[in-house]
Amino acid sequence: MPNFTVSSPYKSSGDQPTAIDMLSQSIENGNQYQTLLGVTGSGKTYTMAKVIEKTKKPTLIMTHNKTLAAQLYSEFKSFFPNNHVEYFISYYDYYQPEAYLPRQDLFIEKDSSINQELERLRLSTTASLLSHDDVIVIASVSANYGLGSPDDYRSIVQKLTVGDEYNQKVLLLRLVDMGYKRNDDFFDRGDFRVTGEVIDIYPAYSEEFAIRIEFFGDEIEAIYEFNSLTGEKQEEQKEATIYSANQFIVSKEKLAIAVKSIEEELGERLAYYQKEDRTIEYNRLKQRTEFDLEMIEATGMCKGIENYSRHLTGKKPGETPYSMMDYFEAMHDDYLVIVDESHVSLPQFRGMYAGDRSRKEVLVDHGFRLPSALDNRPLMFDEYIHKAPHFLFASATPAPLEIELSSVVAEQVVRPTGLLDPPIEVIDSTYQVENLYDRMKPVIKKGERILITVLTKKMAEELSIYYNDLGLKCRHMHSDMDAIERNQTIRSLRLGEFDILIGINLLREGLDLPEVSLVAILDADKEGFLRSKTSLIQTSGRAARNTNGQVLMYAKRVTDSMKFTTETTKQRLKKQIAYNKKHGITPKTTMRELDKNLKVEDAGELYNKASKLDKMPKAERQQIVKKLKAKMLLAAKNLEFEEAARLRDEIAKVKKL
Repeated sequence: MPNFTVSSPYKSSGDQPTAIDMLSQSIENGNQYQTLLGVTGSGKTYTMAKVIEKTKKPTLIMTHNKTLAAQLYSEFKSFFPNNHVEYFISYYDYYQPEAYLPRQDLFIEKDSSINQELERLRLSTTASLLSHDDVIVIASVSANYGLGSPDDYRSIVQKLTVGDEYNQKVLLLRLVDMGYKRNDDFFDRGDFRVTGEVIDIYPAYSEEFAIRIEFFGDEIEAIYEFNSLTGEKQEEQKEATIYSANQFIVSKEKLAIAVKSIEEELGERLAYYQKEDRTIEYNRLKQRTEFDLEMIEATGMCKGIENYSRHLTGKKPGETPYSMMDYFEAMHDDYLVIVDESHVSLPQFRGMYAGDRSRKEVLVDHGFRLPSALDNRPLMFDEYIHKAPHFLFASATPAPLEIELSSVVAEQVVRPTGLLDPPIEVIDSTYQVENLYDRMKPVIKKGERILITVLTKKMAEELSIYYNDLGLKCRHMHSDMDAIERNQTIRSLRLGEFDILIGINLLREGLDLPEVSLVAILDADKEGFLRSKTSLIQTSGRAARNTNGQVLMYAKRVTDSMKFTTETTKQRLKKQIAYNKKHGITPKTTMRELDKNLKVEDAGELYNKASKLDKMPKAERQQIVKKLKAKMLLAAKNLEFEEAARLRDEIAKVKKL
C-alpha cells in the first residue's frame, strides 16, 4: 500500500476533521461516489490532501481549466514533497483542430504549437504511474482524451543492469524503436548520443538528468545519472529503466498490423465513394491516407497519427478509447478520482464528446478522414462517470447529479480563518442604480472594491459610463475582451486604479479578490442561468474573503433561487458565528499579494500597438510574434499557464494579419 504523508504547518480545524473522517470512511467502505460541499475559503484542498493521506490511494485530480490545474499542482507539490505529484494537461501552447466548412468549401488545416515542457510532464506522468504506487496526478480535461495503450507503453521499456551483456548496435536500434533520436551535436530530451563505448540517453520525461551507460565490450560496466547542463555526475546505479519517448508508441509487429487494418478500411471507404459517385471525396481520401501510410511505414509517425489510434491500439469501432484512467488501472486495482469545482467540471466533461464528434463527422463525410477518426475522441460522460472505483466531487455548489450519486455529502462550512459568509440584503430594484450609487460611496471611502453583475453587455457598458460621469472610477468586463485585457482589468482593480468592476457572467469562479467587500447583483429576480441557485451562491462568494463583505440583491420579488441563497447563507452564518465564539476567533481578511512574476505590462505594451499592427511591415509583425512566443514558452515553463494563454491569444491576433 502506498504511503502518502501530508507536510503542512496547518492542522485540521473547523469542519475539516469531520469532513476528512466522513469522506475517508466512505471511500474505505467501498462507496463509489462522495461529495465535499465546501464554501469558498474553507480549505477544500487541504481536506482533499488529508483524504488521500488517510485512504492511501493513488489519485487523479481533475478540474475544468489549466489555471486551476496549475494552482492545484503547486499546492499538492507542497503538501506531498516526498511523493510523486505529476501534472497532465494539454501540451499545446496553441491548437487549431482541422475542420471543414462545407458552405464555404473551406478546409482548415490542423495548426498547433507543442510546449516541450508540458510534453515532458505528460511523459513523466505515464512513466511514474507505471513505476510507483504513491502517485497523485493533477489533470485538466486532457485526461479524458484518447491515449495510447498502457500495455503497449509498458511493454516498450528498456531495462539496463550493471554486469549484463547487451549488443550496443541492438540497444541503439531499440532506442530508435522507442522514439529516441540520435543527436551527437545538440543533446536534448528524447535524444541519445554515442562516444566510443559510452551511450548517453536523455529520457523524454526527465527534467534535468540524463543517463550514462558505460560499456566494456558488450558488458555494462557502470550506470549513473548526470546533469545534462553541467555534466555533474550523480550516484552510480545498479540498473536503469528507460520508457518510450511517445505515448502513442507501438511495436513494429503491431504497427504492421495497424497499417494493414488502415489499408482495409481505406479500401472499404473508397468503394463506398465510388458507388455513390463522389469523385472528389474519393480522390481526396485516397491521396491523404496513402501519404499518411507511407509516412507511418517509413518513420512510425505521421501528422495527425492520433486519427488512426483505433488501429494502433487494436480497439474495435465504437469501443471506449484508452485514457489517463486506464494508466491508473494498469498498475493499481484501486484508485481515487477527485473532481474539483465539480459543478463546472462535470458539465464540461459531458459536453466534450458531442462537440468533438460534430466536427469530425463533417471531416469524415467529405473525405478528409477515415471513419475510424471518430474513435479518436474524449470519453463519453457515461464512460467517464462509471470508470473509476471511487469519485470525490468537491464544490461550494454541487449540482443535483453529484448529490444524487453520492453515498456521503460532507459539509465544510466553517473557515479556518474565521471569515463569515457575507450577509445578503434584498432591495427593491425600482431605483437600483441610484440606490447602489449611495451604497458604494462609503465602501470606496474605506479603500475597498466593488463587483457589480448585470444581465447584458449593453447594460454593463452604459452603467459604467453613468457611474464614471458621476465621478466614480468604474470599468466593465465582457466576453469580447481578449485574455490580456481581462487580466489587466482585474489587476488594475486590485491595484486600486479603479474601484468598481461591472460584468455579466465573469464574476463567479476563479476571481480571488480579497479587496472586494461589496457584491451587487442587479435584477436578481430574472431567473435563468445567470440568476440560478448555483450562480447566486458563487457570485455572493466573491465577497467572502473580506471581513466587511456584503451582498446586495436588487429585485421586485424574491425568487426560489434568491430564497435558497439567502436561507443557505443564514444557516451557514449561524454555524460560523457559533464556532468563532466558542473558539475565540476574530475573523481577518485574507490578503493575497499580487503575483510579481506575471509581466503583464510587457505584453500590454505590445497589445497597445494593436491598432497599428495592420500598417506595420510583415517582418516587424513577425518579430512581435517571436517575442510573444518566447514570453509564452517562459510563462508555461514557470507553470504560469494563465499568462501563457493570454500571450497565445495575442499571438493568434497578430497572426491573423
